[in-house]
Amino acid sequence: MPEWLEVIWRTVFAVVVLFFLTKLLGKRQVSQLSFFEYITGITVGSLAAYISLDTDKTWHLGLIALVVWVAFSLGIEFLQLKSKKARDFIDFKSTVLIKDGKILEDNMKKERLSTDELLEELRKKDIFKVADVEFAIMESDGAINVMLTRENQPLTPKHLGVKVAPEQVTQAVIMDGEIMDEPLDALGLTRSWLQGKLEKLNLTADNVFLGQVDSYGELTVDLYADSVEVPQPQEKPQLYALLKKCEADLEMFSLSTDNKKAKKLYGQCSEQLQSLLQQLKPFIQN
Repeated sequence: MPEWLEVIWRTVFAVVVLFFLTKLLGKRQVSQLSFFEYITGITVGSLAAYISLDTDKTWHLGLIALVVWVAFSLGIEFLQLKSKKARDFIDFKSTVLIKDGKILEDNMKKERLSTDELLEELRKKDIFKVADVEFAIMESDGAINVMLTRENQPLTPKHLGVKVAPEQVTQAVIMDGEIMDEPLDALGLTRSWLQGKLEKLNLTADNVFLGQVDSYGELTVDLYADSVEVPQPQEKPQLYALLKKCEADLEMFSLSTDNKKAKKLYGQCSEQLQSLLQQLKPFIQN
């Protein structure tokens, strides 16, 4: 076999082996790497290159080394799952960099992190004032996570003691011009419903690069032709979705309050709005 053809064959073989062994190691190998996973990635890549380019008769030894290294890595990962001490020794412990708005200089030196680098990481999280930070922690993979002081945290319904209706995940029902049946089933919708929505926009599925449906049944589309303006959703379906959300919120308020009068009032309003929606549904849903 010619040498160039042998290199091509070995390269393809190495890529296939590397693909399956990397899948065996799991998703963490392609996300934020820990210290040991960083070493594993470099070594496995080097061994795969050796298998591809070594034209001697000993190339199979590189394959053996690759399998042994992956097996050793799996053993280390299993050990880390079972022992916190092993995790701390192999991947290092998390380090607190800021506590109660004050920088811990000793921990900064320990992690060899400069003040400029710390401030840069804070700015990436839209934080420009160290005093606004309750905690800043460097994780084992080098990422810095931040918790703001309570007065600087964004206001949420939970802070107000209000429970809101749960939101369903927005589903992609059209992708690359193809209708996706599984997301439609998850939303309790059909192809005929989707095609009816597309007809109202004077579109077909072939024109749509990406189509999504939210929890209120509103369809939004992104077209292949970016210069074409998508007709805006009609006001009637938007009104129906808004009323449906109000009805769900009223029902949730009724369930979450301990005040008997408020519970009764919210419940009555929810029932009245639900009854009104049933009457208006034929006129405003489509």
